[in-house]
Amino acid sequence: MAGSHPYFNLPDFTQPSPPSTPPSLPSHQRCRPSDATKGLLVALLGGGLPAGFVGPFSRMAYQASHLPSLELLICRCLFHLPIALLLKLRGDPLLGPPDVRARACLHALLNVLSIGCAYSAVQVVPAGNAATVRKGSSTVCSALLALCLESQGLSGYDWCGLLGSTLGLIIIVGPGLGTLQEGTTGLYTALGYVLAFLGGLALSLGLLVYRSLDFPSCLPTVAFLFGLVGLVGSVPGLFVLQTPVLPNDPLSWSCVGAVGILALVSFVCVSYAVTKAHPALVCAVLHSEVVVALMLQYYVLYETVAPSDIMGAGVVLGSIAIITAQNLSCEREGQVEE
Repeated sequence: MAGSHPYFNLPDFTQPSPPSTPPSLPSHQRCRPSDATKGLLVALLGGGLPAGFVGPFSRMAYQASHLPSLELLICRCLFHLPIALLLKLRGDPLLGPPDVRARACLHALLNVLSIGCAYSAVQVVPAGNAATVRKGSSTVCSALLALCLESQGLSGYDWCGLLGSTLGLIIIVGPGLGTLQEGTTGLYTALGYVLAFLGGLALSLGLLVYRSLDFPSCLPTVAFLFGLVGLVGSVPGLFVLQTPVLPNDPLSWSCVGAVGILALVSFVCVSYAVTKAHPALVCAVLHSEVVVALMLQYYVLYETVAPSDIMGAGVVLGSIAIITAQNLSCEREGQVEE
């Protein structure tokens, strides 16, 4: 019979087929990350990790050639100016549409103030501690501002991760705040912590302003405006408040170039992430910068890292894992409900 021939051994279509998976739950979509998770991953890998190198490299440049903070800010702003070529090629206005131009410039000004405070703080305070205070204040301020101005709520797991990351920062910086020296040295150290706090406050305000911007080429426009506003404000301030220094060693130039490139990458990634996730969660994930800065502080700058720093860094990493896992699980539950 033809059916017994090996080439005609076809499956019997008269038998019932096994039950198939419902079309609403394809296997390749069950664990697809949500937009919030994508934003948090971008903030972690592209925002927090590169930014962790900026503080130690800035301190190395200052120790090598006493490079002023405003001069370092000017060098960083120069890396943002070539973005104008991209805007010109796309035919977009350099300063953004007229109706949102004021807010875009305000966002740039707030970021310049935040970075300027951070660079000034890192010259008198250990890089890890300065990053800790700045990120901690930005997280708390972002949560409060988002609740007050945007009425955005957070889930219980998000609050747990947010409070845990803040607790980790307190563990890191608390012992140092309790042992400030008296006299001029203690005054400069306290001023450095105040500048780091103000830098975090300005960063949280800048993130909220950026979330209100919605126009084509928003990201390259605000990146260019950061460089433009930073140059306009920093160049006069450098000659009035500080003394310009021309580095003459390769180490200083290497640190300046690394700061400019890494800071630009971090700026772009954080600006993208804040449009996908809650600003407070983005700031909490950016606490990874503190962990990287502490590692470089110990292995590169040979500065002391206390046991409390290690304990606080572990708490921060655990909190980041909670926040990321919660957003991923919410997307999985949404797929099941559908």
